[in-house]
Amino acid sequence: MADEQAAPAKPADVSEESIRKLNKAFSEIKAQMAQVIVGQDEVIDQLLIALFSRGHCLLEGVPGLAKTLMISTLSRCLSMTFSRIQFTPDLMPADITGTDVLQVNQTTGQREFRFIQGPLFHNVVLADEINRTPPKTQAALLEAMQERTVSVGQIRHELSTPFFVLATQNPIEQEGTYTLPEAQQDRFMFKVFVNYPSFAEEKTIARQTTSIQSDDIKPVLTGEEIVELQNLVRQVPVSDHVIDYALALVRQTRITEEGASEYAKETLSWGAGPRAVQMLLLGGKARALLNGRSHVSPDDVAALAAPVLRHRVVVNFAAQSDGINSDKVVEKLLSETPSREGELTRDPRFQKIFAA
Repeated sequence: MADEQAAPAKPADVSEESIRKLNKAFSEIKAQMAQVIVGQDEVIDQLLIALFSRGHCLLEGVPGLAKTLMISTLSRCLSMTFSRIQFTPDLMPADITGTDVLQVNQTTGQREFRFIQGPLFHNVVLADEINRTPPKTQAALLEAMQERTVSVGQIRHELSTPFFVLATQNPIEQEGTYTLPEAQQDRFMFKVFVNYPSFAEEKTIARQTTSIQSDDIKPVLTGEEIVELQNLVRQVPVSDHVIDYALALVRQTRITEEGASEYAKETLSWGAGPRAVQMLLLGGKARALLNGRSHVSPDDVAALAAPVLRHRVVVNFAAQSDGINSDKVVEKLLSETPSREGELTRDPRFQKIFAA
């Protein structure tokens, strides 16, 4: 695709040394995780792209695919605090955000409120089976994931930096679950599907997990180093053409707007918002660096279109009846959207998008 184009000039602040540092951290984390997790390379890649892009991840897969183990292993590769919240139907918002407790000051004898921090006040938060808790508790994560703060009473409390929410959910169990609302899903940079392992991978899993085994996971990055790498990702330049490509993909999903794809109009009931463009570009920057490039190409955007868009577009009932899901819609849009520079603006199908 667009990797054949001439690369933009490299800015001075994205040096070869910086790129090597990010790649070294990426390789070391994957090597550490490989001691515990067999396969799932694409899932781990997307987790790390989200990590370096300052995003949150939602992992979906049937039980037994090591979703929770994958996240807890990743946390062991980082010198940061970690908490696991097991979401249940009786979990209350204060159970995760924290609460004010009335205490007696031993010095003055006066009663005063003291804030007791909840498990959100850690760097890496595993929200296990997030769809098992009611919407009221799910909503307690909205401010934390977007603003990196928690409001209790009239006081806002800053969360730790860096801060990641890595959530899991099972797609097959309906009883006792609460579907995440669109506003909640939109806070996640990626929705990552965890699929069954291959035959060879499952054979290795069977051998390793039914015998005595030990791992020696060593922390690779500190919180300060992660923040430094996150800042590096945001320094990567993006050409107007790549921004236009991301915009074209996203704006085609908005069935009520000018320039919407005819296929999207037939299959979708709702399209993606501006946050989708932001996540495509940030993820593209991180992916470019991890591939040794200091510029973003449309290929980087296309590679991340499915995990970015699959939870931001809503497939209508008729399409679902025909077996069409959001991934098929994204695949169709990718096949119909030109990626080469100049083709997009010359194509009459997209003139309405750029004129809007």
